[in-house]
Amino acid sequence: MTIEKKISKKTIETETGVSRRGFVKGAAVVTGAAIGSGAITGFPTIWAQNIKDVTLRQFGTGVSNINAVADKVKEDLGFTLQMTALDSDAVAQRAVTQPNSFDIADIEYWICKKVFPAGTMQPMDTTKLKNYQYISKLFIDGKLTPDSEIAQGTAPHTVGFVEGADSVEFASAPTQWMTLIPTIYNADTLGIRPDLIDREITSWADLLDPAFKGKASILNIPSIGIMDAAMVCEAMGEVTYGDKGNMTQEEIDKTIAVMIDAKKAGQFRAFWKSFDESVNLMASGEVVIQSMWSPAVAAVRSKGIACKYQPLKEGYRAWGGGIGLAKHLSGLELEAAYEYIDWYLSGWVGAYLNRQGYYSAAPETAKKFMSEDEWGFWMEGKAAEGDILSPEGKVMEKAGAVRDGGSYEERMGSVACWNSVMDENKHMVRKWNEFIAA
Repeated sequence: MTIEKKISKKTIETETGVSRRGFVKGAAVVTGAAIGSGAITGFPTIWAQNIKDVTLRQFGTGVSNINAVADKVKEDLGFTLQMTALDSDAVAQRAVTQPNSFDIADIEYWICKKVFPAGTMQPMDTTKLKNYQYISKLFIDGKLTPDSEIAQGTAPHTVGFVEGADSVEFASAPTQWMTLIPTIYNADTLGIRPDLIDREITSWADLLDPAFKGKASILNIPSIGIMDAAMVCEAMGEVTYGDKGNMTQEEIDKTIAVMIDAKKAGQFRAFWKSFDESVNLMASGEVVIQSMWSPAVAAVRSKGIACKYQPLKEGYRAWGGGIGLAKHLSGLELEAAYEYIDWYLSGWVGAYLNRQGYYSAAPETAKKFMSEDEWGFWMEGKAAEGDILSPEGKVMEKAGAVRDGGSYEERMGSVACWNSVMDENKHMVRKWNEFIAA
């Protein structure tokens, strides 16, 4: 199946009165003869193809490559979404070195900074997305509110736009063309086992408290781990940074030296890369304090084990991700991909992500798919009136519980930095690996 010229939302809707969703589903029955008969006008020449035969290959981290989403796509849109989950380093490598192996890249913004300039992905036309208007301003200009300060690191808006349809240069202000359509984000902190810790945890510096010798852990993904390490070193007063998100070589060296000293002193029980590893370390009690992701804390709690996502006085480390399209994607598959992305922003997936403890990039649409009690708990910092359930229907929090860190505004408003790719990235990765191998 080929399409002789690019089909825009404007062309489809204004010339035919048919929405993109109608076009994509209708492609299953439209033939050249039908178009030629005058029954439908305004389309370029289309060879018949059943939408049920369309398969889009998506890869990314396990955070958001969720089988339930693929099942819902099949139910709502009619085509197949194949998902492959990899770790962050493998995601970055595949996006650059195997561009024909995927159609959709579900990646984080720090990864986008590394891979988009390689030219293996195509800018996306925001005018094709009716739900673009609902995307959080954090992804447009970096500010939660007009008075917010932009956090250090690779904030999503700094790598979110390019100048044109064929550009690989990041734009300094919002344009019509996005690198990724944002989908998911969160404010991360330290997870703790309050039943195994006999004092209050208030600072990132507590990760290296000798009281937790042999029972601490940090995640081993350099561009993320280095930011946790920087939060720790700054809180300890060991390193003063000009910009934690873009350290000098000297700042990197000082940070890694602190971490190596701690490792040699026996502070760390392990280093983890995957969600499951972090859950197992905490649930087993081998670790009582560590870098952690919000749903991993919830997963430990679902086992009936005490676990808390501890707000800290220095603030949170944030991250965000989105969906990007492979350069080669075209024709009906490209239209299906745009339909999928717009559907992703329409609310069902956003509510699913919110129920896991993440945040939807389009919170207004997600709210429509959540109960008032769910929204109050996850987004407004209110005590749950009833049990809070996971997307799979398991009890995550009992009635009366309040989300760790409070409301969306409190948590995202306390972000100190974003996961980051620095100018000295190669030096940073080399030094980080020295720390892990020390």
